[in-house]
Amino acid sequence: MHDAKELISLGDEAVRRLARRGYTLDLAPLADLLAARNAAIRAGDELRAESKRIAAEVGKAAKAGGDVEALKESARRLKDSVRAAEEDADRLGAQLHETMLGIPNLPSDAAPDGVSEDDAVEVRRWGTPPAFDFTPADHVDLGEKLGILDFARATKLSGPRFSVAVGPGAALERAIATFFLDLHTRRHGYTEYSVPTLVTRATMTGTGQLPKFEADLFATSGGGRELFLIPTAEVPLTNLHADEILDEAALPFAYTAHTPCYRSEAGSYGRDTRGILRLHQFSKVELVRICVAQHSADELELMLSHAERCLTELNLAHRVVKLAAGDMGFSAQLTYDIEVWLPSQDRYREISSCSDCGQFQARRAGIRVRDAAGGRAPAATLNGSGLPIGRTMAAILEQYQQADGSVVMPEVLVPYLGFKSLGPDGTRD
Repeated sequence: MHDAKELISLGDEAVRRLARRGYTLDLAPLADLLAARNAAIRAGDELRAESKRIAAEVGKAAKAGGDVEALKESARRLKDSVRAAEEDADRLGAQLHETMLGIPNLPSDAAPDGVSEDDAVEVRRWGTPPAFDFTPADHVDLGEKLGILDFARATKLSGPRFSVAVGPGAALERAIATFFLDLHTRRHGYTEYSVPTLVTRATMTGTGQLPKFEADLFATSGGGRELFLIPTAEVPLTNLHADEILDEAALPFAYTAHTPCYRSEAGSYGRDTRGILRLHQFSKVELVRICVAQHSADELELMLSHAERCLTELNLAHRVVKLAAGDMGFSAQLTYDIEVWLPSQDRYREISSCSDCGQFQARRAGIRVRDAAGGRAPAATLNGSGLPIGRTMAAILEQYQQADGSVVMPEVLVPYLGFKSLGPDGTRD
């Protein structure tokens, strides 16, 4: 969320930057609303001061034995006026807050122009996509022939866009997640958390999922409580420090968690309906970093390298792109996507987004930093996938497939798995 005063002071610059992401900012009504809220606050302050003055006069008059009825009536009228001014300020403040919640983050000028994934700018490529002397199968056919993915039974249990991993498939999912967690905690310095996957409306609002994207979320009302299933561990990890003041000397914080994630995929119907690329429930290892604002650009590059390392360790061909301003998430000011090669589609597909949110989320969630001099300012927050388990599994199956239908396992996963390959008859080697 923006500071309304700061956004208005940016003027045409704020309008220009938000227009790059397809958002039209009308400054005049926003400035009027801020002015009205501030005027109501000032009026309330002045009326309270006058009320205190009258109350003091009542006390003096009573001590002197004078007639205080007229003063008491004036005091009552002032109290009513104070209450009305406070209600007015609260109403206007709530209206201003709601308005600010709907304005997306200002995109960085480092983000390229454009509004779709086609406008992303390639930064680098790593590895060479495998060349096959046969027509490569997709992960769905491979998984079903290997007996490690069962989509029919998943549909029976929960409907479309769910999956069931079986035997070695479940072991592969577990191995991928454990490898990622070990990589991030032992080599990259992240602290692992186990966090709730049901969170409050305030928590979802803190990271920007609410109120704008409620249709994308699954909600529950069990026990008379409204709770939301997290779409990513970014939500609980970032909000661990909601309404807290952090010492600058202790930053940056680097957190990771492996959680299930839940998304309704509203607006994506007809896209990636086959397989495990776009499910209602999936598993993911998430990365979150919290730092001072002036360090967020460097922190983004560092976090991106940590997410990308997952793929280089697995020897999976991929590329890094910088997203266009109009294609970034609501809370991001700059985003890199990592795209892994899927042979069956003959293209790179997104497997991780790493975003610098600047002070946008921290201002919403009330996360502040105290410097050595005692000054306070909103922290900067960053998040990235490090990585989703299902999409990583799909990339492994497709890039490591063999002509006989078997799939070789990445070398770094063998110690976690206890086998080196899966045969089409379900055998493990």
